[in-house]
This record gives sequence, structure tokens and C-alpha cells, in this order.
Amino acid sequence: MPQHYLAKLTSPKRDAKANLHLGVTLCWIAGALNAGGFLAVGEYTSHMTGLLSTAADELILGHSMAALAALFMMLSFICGAACTALIVNYARRNFPRFIYSPVLFLEAVLLLIFGMLGQGMLKHEMITVSFTAILLCYMMGLQNALITKISHAEIRTTHVTGLVTDIGIELGKLLYWNRDHEHDQDLKVIVNKQKLKLHCTLVLSFAIGGVLGAAGFKHLGFISSAPLALALIALALAPMFSNASAE
Repeated sequence: MPQHYLAKLTSPKRDAKANLHLGVTLCWIAGALNAGGFLAVGEYTSHMTGLLSTAADELILGHSMAALAALFMMLSFICGAACTALIVNYARRNFPRFIYSPVLFLEAVLLLIFGMLGQGMLKHEMITVSFTAILLCYMMGLQNALITKISHAEIRTTHVTGLVTDIGIELGKLLYWNRDHEHDQDLKVIVNKQKLKLHCTLVLSFAIGGVLGAAGFKHLGFISSAPLALALIALALAPMFSNASAE
């Protein structure tokens, strides 16, 4: 049943398949929010490298307020990640069957607020960055920290730099010619096909989400965030309607 499958994705008992499927889902959502969010607020809200570089550039150019705004957005991302750590660790002690649900539900609620009030929030800017951008950065921090904890840092969903770097490394291993494969086994270069497939799948999911998110925000506006929030709510509430987490 659908709720049984969804509950497996957020069950405390993890396996590689559950991590992959959850990672693909969250990558799709992150891609949609990152690309669509850029059309909405003019910022890529999961790109902390870019924000830190922006802060440095603006500081040197004498735009201190813009530099401070970029740093404030990065601080919002950090706060989101910190909140995930606090919530997950608290839930692990007090609600062991629903360790990850609270974070997913919180992100869904914030996303619904973003979708319903987005147009109004754009009119209330803090420094040079709208509250919507700050909110998106916070949500990206929540989500990236969650999947990082779930997969023990094997999967990241809100940015693809590390993923494409690992893809390149594994492709280099795949193309390497082991001439003396019968000797010096310790020096033999072996591609990790499972890792290569995993990261290619995650990048593809992020790209598909980006296209759909950009199209949604372009043609429908902020209301296009509602399906993303509903997907997160389904993941968060599934364990309540299935005993999969207790199996």
C-alpha cells in the first residue's frame, strides 16, 4: 500500500533502497525549490558557496548591506541545519518511531506558508533580501541536514557540486586501464558502480525537479509550491498510518 511504502522511506530502520528513494524524492523537491525559488526571489537559496562568494564580492565593491544580506541568508541555512539536528535528536529519545517526521512536517508547513503568503512577503524586504529568500534558505538547511543524517552523509539533496565531483571521479576510474590486473591488486583501480549510479540518479532527479519547479513558478506562481508541500506531508504522516516503522 502507498502509506506502507512511504512509511518505509522515513522509518528509523534504514537500508540502501530506502535512502535512495528518499534521496531522489528530496532531490526533486530541492531542485524545484532552488530553480523555482530563483524565479520568485532572484536567489539560488541552496548555494552556500555562491552566497559566501557574493558576500566577499559585495564587501570588496563597497556594498556592505548586500554583503551582510548574503551572510544573513547563509546564517539562515545554518540555523535550518541546526534545527534539524535538535529536532531529530529530541525525537530519537522521545518518539523513536517518528524520528524524521517532525522535520519533514515542519518543512512542509513552512513551504505552505511560503506558497500562500509569498506575494505579500516579497513586499517586506529585510536589508536587500526578501523574507522569502531567507525562509527558503532555512528550509534548504532543514532538508539537507535531514538527508545527511539519515544516510550518514552519503546523500546530499540541495546542491550537486559534490555529486558531480564524485561522478567525475568514478568515471575516471571506469576509464582507467589496469594493464597488470593480475599483479599488484592493491593498486588496481575499481569503479564503484553503485555509487556512480546513485549520484547520477540524484543529479537527474534534481534536474527534473528544477525544470518542473521553474515551469511551475513561471506559469502558476507561488501556488506551485503546494504540491511539494503535500509530498512532504505525505512522507511525514505516513508512519502514523502504517506499522512499517515498527517492523
